[in-house]
Formats: sequence, structure tokens, C-alpha cells
Amino acid sequence: MTSREFCPRCGNPVPERDEPLPGSPRDRDEALCDACYFEDFDLVDAPERVEVLVCSSCGAVHRGNRWVDVGARDYTDVAVESVSEALGVHVKAEDVAWAVEPEQVDQNTIRMHCYFSGVVRGTPVEEEVVVPVKISRGTCQRCGRIAGGYYAGVVQVRADERTPTADEERRAVEIAEEFVADREEAGDRDAFITEIDEVADGVDVKVSTNQLGQAIANRITRELGGRVNTHPTLVTEDEDGNEVYRVTYAVRLPEFTPGDIIDPSDGEGPVLVRSVRGNLKGIRLVSGERYESSFEEGEAPDARSLGTVEDAAETTVVTVEDEHAVQVLDPETFESKTIPRPDFFDPDAATVPVFKSRAGLHVVPEDALDG
Repeated sequence: MTSREFCPRCGNPVPERDEPLPGSPRDRDEALCDACYFEDFDLVDAPERVEVLVCSSCGAVHRGNRWVDVGARDYTDVAVESVSEALGVHVKAEDVAWAVEPEQVDQNTIRMHCYFSGVVRGTPVEEEVVVPVKISRGTCQRCGRIAGGYYAGVVQVRADERTPTADEERRAVEIAEEFVADREEAGDRDAFITEIDEVADGVDVKVSTNQLGQAIANRITRELGGRVNTHPTLVTEDEDGNEVYRVTYAVRLPEFTPGDIIDPSDGEGPVLVRSVRGNLKGIRLVSGERYESSFEEGEAPDARSLGTVEDAAETTVVTVEDEHAVQVLDPETFESKTIPRPDFFDPDAATVPVFKSRAGLHVVPEDALDG
């Protein structure tokens, strides 16, 4: 159904138009003729200015109630996005197109020239608005916590009956840094390392959350062996009255490491340790057979340390006596001695590495000297 009316402002007749559906409100501006309608028409609703809060330390941008890493070298794209979110286009406009030209006024001000076009009441309309964007500096929660030395957990890397090696300490720190980097890459802004302390008996890694500390400790023991014990300490209560704990994740690396030569109490002869991940795994120097022993309740197997593979010395093979014995020169006394012939011994070799200890003289695998 249609009707013909007159413009309530100027009195001119307006074109016939469809009546609204029953129960639907009628926009009072619909009664105006085109000339009066466009007198007060604004295609774009724009704020007087837009302010973008940027962390002066990490460059994150504050959006809504959170900080977002944008990875921008400059903030022109951020300004364009912020302005586009702040602008509103008239609901009656159709076929809307827009473009923006940023003008850098100074380091902290960008003037955005926005050009809009559309169709309203069958009439093409255009409009230009200029929106200044102010870049203000602040400190995000993450950087504030880092600057304040905040941490929720500490991963302590120690070793049973010894001090962790330099390689173990280095690798433990690398594992922590790699895991935190992965969390940051995934968008976790709560993940960071506050401090790394090298202490007399190991290394301490202070981290931002307890979940981070547990995950790092688990990854260290998964690769380097050992066990993790947790020690929570009540430090405060949050604003809701919930108890807040700071947790120490005590990583205890195994007593023995790959490359160690040990003498288990089973009487079967020395073992070259190959791995301490999960169980202790190695190879018998007497026979070349594989050796494996579980860490009962996290403790190392009952064995005494004889030295490391680095203590091995190259010596001359005098003769191969049989399947079980070979004669070599003692690298210290140069006496000819008959010693066990393990499976890994090369009968064509002119020289072999041997390890001398209180358990006797034993051939060690060539590949063990490669590190």
C-alpha cells in the first residue's frame, strides 16, 4: 500500500513510498523530501579524535581491556584499524566504499583523511572526514611485571651427588627459553622469564606462572633425565581472598650422565652410560651387551663411578687371542695385557681406545669418543 504526503519541513510533495509493515516503526525523517533530508544528512559518524595506547617497552597495543602484540615497526596500520573501528556509516547507505590517506604529523600524531561514498535514496553521496589519531605511551601489565621482578615459580636445576655440568645448565636454560618463546608465539602474554640465576650448585630460572614452571621442569627431565619435586609457598591472597602460592620446581638430574663409566653392584663389570632418559641405559665394556636399570623412586642404580669416557686413551692391539679375549698394551706401563673382547671390538683394528680403572683395563667403543 502506498500513500502520497507532503514534506513537513518545506511543504513540498514527496514521492510515493511504500508503507512500513504493520507494527514496524516509521523513521520520521522518511517523511522529508530529498532536499530537506540531505540538509542534515551525515554519511559518516566520526569521533573528534582517536587515541591509541602503546606499550613503550614492547610495542603492544591496548585494545578493549587487553594488550595485543601487533609486531609493527610503525603504527600507521594500527591507526587505520582503530579509526575504521571508530567510524560509523549511516544505516541507510548502500554500496558504500571508502579509502583512507594517513598523514604523519609528528611521531605521536597521525591525521587520517577518510573518503566515503555510497548511495542513499537512490542518490550518490560522498563525504570526507579527518580524524586525528594520537599515539600515547604506557606500560602493559606484562612489561610492568617484568620490570618489577615479578615471578610465580622458580625452576631449580640441581643434580644428585654432583654439580650439573655446564652443558646441562646451558641446555636446561635453552629448554626454558624455547618453551617460553613458543608460548609467546602462540599469543600467551603471561609467559615470560623474569630472571636466570647461575648459582654454585646449578641454575635457577624464575618464571611468570606456575603452569610455565611445571611444563619447563617436565621438559628438562624428559630430555636430561631425573625427577621433579614441587615445594609451594603461600605468599599472599588475591583481591577475591584466594590464596596465592609461589612454587619451587626442584629438578634433580641423575647422578650419572651419558659418557660416564660406572661399575654396578651386580658384579657383571663396568658400564658405559649412554642415556639417562627414563631409565639408565648403557653398554657393558666386558661383553658389549646392552645394560638398563630403572631409577627406583628417582634414585640412581647402586653403582660406583669409575670415570668418564674422556679418560680413555688410544693403545696398540698386540693380538686377538680368541672370541672373548684380546691382548693390548697398557697405555701407562706399556705392558702387554689380556683383556675382555666385547662385541663392538673391531678385530682388524691396529689400535683401540681403552679405559683403565680400579676395575681393570677395558676397551671402549670408538663412537663414544665422538661426544
